[in-house]
Amino acid sequence: MIEAQGLTKRYGDKLAVDNVSFTVQPGRVTGFLGPNGAGKSTTMRMAVGLDHPTGGTITVNGKPFAEHTAPLREVGALLEAKAVHTGRSATNHLRGLAATHGISRKRVDEVIEMTGLHAVAGKRVGGFSLGMGQRLGIAAAMLGDPRTLILDEPVNGLDPEGVKWVRTLVRYLADEGRTIFLSSHLMSEMAITADELIVIGRGKILTQGPVQEIIDSSTRASVRVRSPQASDLAARLQRDGVTVTSVEESLLDIAGLTAPEIGEAAASAGIVLHELTPQRASLEDAFMTLTADEVEYHSADVAHSEGALQ
Repeated sequence: MIEAQGLTKRYGDKLAVDNVSFTVQPGRVTGFLGPNGAGKSTTMRMAVGLDHPTGGTITVNGKPFAEHTAPLREVGALLEAKAVHTGRSATNHLRGLAATHGISRKRVDEVIEMTGLHAVAGKRVGGFSLGMGQRLGIAAAMLGDPRTLILDEPVNGLDPEGVKWVRTLVRYLADEGRTIFLSSHLMSEMAITADELIVIGRGKILTQGPVQEIIDSSTRASVRVRSPQASDLAARLQRDGVTVTSVEESLLDIAGLTAPEIGEAAASAGIVLHELTPQRASLEDAFMTLTADEVEYHSADVAHSEGALQ
């Protein structure tokens, strides 16, 4: 379990993490989401003692990280895959880590096999691709068979097979009762991997809870309706609490009514429908809504900057 209470981190005038409190429960995959600069990596670094809080506390399995006598057996972390001596082989890197905790060479061989590194285990890490570096980082995190895993962007640089492998791994580990805390910018992947979400923006928690609850509370469901009598249907459905948007000729997007309600209203008016499709909001939709005012760096609208690109 990971517990933060009033966690705060200030770098000079910048408040990177602002009085944050949350709990990451065992047996669940908890996703940590936020725009760049939101405070995700700083929070994870404080969890493993790489940064010290300005205020508040964060504990892993009941203690601050520094108080664990065998930290690799308590928490495995992937925060920066490139933080490896580039002249060492993957095997020697893992054996060096293992020696600090009396972990056997057999376990080193097991995590090498587990992460698909066996073919390159004897090669220098400096020649690894980004994806292979990520696998080595995950192997190091798993070395002590820890109860808790903290993974910052674990699928960064991985191919589709690697992304699926990480998803399967973290789900398996959570089902074993371990605590899994991971961040990712791949919303589609987080939506099918995580059980719970913590969303942070400009150092503050914006929301937290089960994935579907966050999607439902942050977005408005709608129904896509296609009809040759779209204008007549729109006029019939207009009322308080209902929003009808004309997407294109004969195509409407309707919020505030269910598909059966729209279908019954159309039938009673003799209006022909060619399509009646409930639209389910995605995690990306919810994320964009939640963080719309919390993004530190805004990109220009491509449509309005097309001239500048030519």
